[in-house]
Amino acid sequence: MDTLDSMNAAIDYIEAHLDKEMNYQQAARIACFSEHHFKRMFSFLAGIPLSEYVRRRRLTLAALELRDSGRKVIDVALKYGYQSPDSFSRAFQELHQVLPSIVKQTGVSLKAYPRITFHISVKGDVEMKYRFVEKAAFQVVGYKEVMHPENGDFNPSLWNTLTDEDYARLEMLSSEDTDLNGILNMTVNTCHGEEPNEEALEYYIAVVTEQAAPANLAVLNVPKQQWAVFDAEGDTPDAFTDTWSRVYTEWFPTSGYELADAPEIINSVHDTKTEIWIPVHYKD
Repeated sequence: MDTLDSMNAAIDYIEAHLDKEMNYQQAARIACFSEHHFKRMFSFLAGIPLSEYVRRRRLTLAALELRDSGRKVIDVALKYGYQSPDSFSRAFQELHQVLPSIVKQTGVSLKAYPRITFHISVKGDVEMKYRFVEKAAFQVVGYKEVMHPENGDFNPSLWNTLTDEDYARLEMLSSEDTDLNGILNMTVNTCHGEEPNEEALEYYIAVVTEQAAPANLAVLNVPKQQWAVFDAEGDTPDAFTDTWSRVYTEWFPTSGYELADAPEIINSVHDTKTEIWIPVHYKD
């Protein structure tokens, strides 16, 4: 099953559970991604967060049910995951611009958001620069933060808390690695908490080094892995974001490769060039 087929299979699951408890981890497993990567992939492909898609679809179905059935507002609210008529009414009015209690009236205008389906849009008008790297196992040492991002949001507190002295400390540890020099930004999918499938992200600001980790710094051992390395060129945030988006929306669906279970790495080569290291393996 290729990437778009697996994403559409995950949408099948989501559509079948709009009136039930939604298990995003199960949808992600169907899509062959971690929950974090599934939500990010969805956002790149659809242009909206997965949570917003689910909200719109539920309120679309709720409007149809209120119009065509004799069910009470509170019953429809509970069916589509709202704990009270008030919270449902607020969400309904925000989307449809009318109260759910007047849906049956003649001439009431409603909004409908249809089910989404992913397909390939062949463009080929903008090149993507990338290369494959087979890299032996290596060690990184640095600052770590455990995150539980919601709705695909990603805003590590390390971005605002590390000082110039912290970065200088890392630079002193950095080895002369030929591929990954300097300070790296890395994300690792992992599990934390009481439930074995409670997903989290470990985010690192770190360096490749062979030195022992000083006190208060974390160690991450990265196994031997194949990487697809993409060049993001430009000095604006959009240049980086656009490249990352194209990796998931254009390269993965057509490459024959899929995401491997290893860290993603951001390597800032210089002010106008960033490398995005994506761990991959070829589909059997």
